[in-house]
Amino acid sequence: MPRRNETEAAELQERVVAINRVSKVVKGGKRFRFAVLVVVGDGSSKVGTGIGKAKEIAEAVRKGIEKAKKNMVSVKHAGNTIPHPVVGEFGAARVLLKPCPEGTGVIAGGVVRAIMELGGVKDVVTKVTGRTSNAINIAHATLEAIRITRTEDEIMKLRGLVGEDSAEAEGDSHGEN
Repeated sequence: MPRRNETEAAELQERVVAINRVSKVVKGGKRFRFAVLVVVGDGSSKVGTGIGKAKEIAEAVRKGIEKAKKNMVSVKHAGNTIPHPVVGEFGAARVLLKPCPEGTGVIAGGVVRAIMELGGVKDVVTKVTGRTSNAINIAHATLEAIRITRTEDEIMKLRGLVGEDSAEAEGDSHGEN
């Protein structure tokens, strides 16, 4: 019987979003290394990003996938979209995520599209409004927006209300006394 981690790993989807080639000039010439940004998600509610660095792309991708699995966050859903508009910030990157009606699709570019699709969001409009086009910072800003998103139930609990039905029931019982 496979362990739980192995079955979870089999269900995860991976997507390489950005590959940066960096070089170091030494006496004999240039030494190249690669930094790879990877998005990993289960396609329904969990998504994470990771950066892997190595001398070969394949090794960098493997390292990025390992880091992404450790950096998973839960995506809150309201049907096929997100519960409310939210802005995530990281460095100079700002990402706006807005819910939209069913059938709209994922209107997003590059990094944000990969995160939304692998997180299971089917209908969302996004806009990168910051002063950077750095894929890594945009990925961090998108994850920050996902982290600060709250569902209606979570907001009710924070306000001390159990739910709309129980609030109406309490109001009716007070009126009878």
